[in-house]
Amino acid sequence: MQPAQNLASTINPIDMVENIFTARSYELERRNPNEVVVEVQGKWDNMLLFFAWEASMKCLHMSCLMNIDNKLDDRSKIFELLALVNENLWVGHFSYWTEQNMPVFKHSVFLNYGEEFFEHKISQMIDIAIKECERMYPVFKVVLTKGMDPKEALYPLMMETIGQA
Repeated sequence: MQPAQNLASTINPIDMVENIFTARSYELERRNPNEVVVEVQGKWDNMLLFFAWEASMKCLHMSCLMNIDNKLDDRSKIFELLALVNENLWVGHFSYWTEQNMPVFKHSVFLNYGEEFFEHKISQMIDIAIKECERMYPVFKVVLTKGMDPKEALYPLMMETIGQA
């Protein structure tokens, strides 16, 4: 059996990210050994997923950029929405990428090389990001493009549905 430090230097989770998306028939761009970018067609619009591996920390970071153009001059509504949305998240968080003027979902995970289900953990991270972005896209869209009050935009998500239609 190899010592832990040798094993750590041979495993790169970016390879696993690449394998996951290749299996799902997505095209990706490997920017360098520790970064990969994938464009995913969502229900509302395309999302850009960026993955970065920080080997010294054994941490995989993922950002999922939502393609929504901001029409607001006043960013106070954006930051109010971010605070309200993030209150209800269990993992990850939404942020605002000021350079691109777009919302982004971020999540990082520490990966231990000896643990089981290593690739499953990464796949789960991807699925959570896509699900959260799909769920929140309409809310961000009406706030960023129409200037809707964040509490009003979130109201439909707060309503508990009972039964089936």
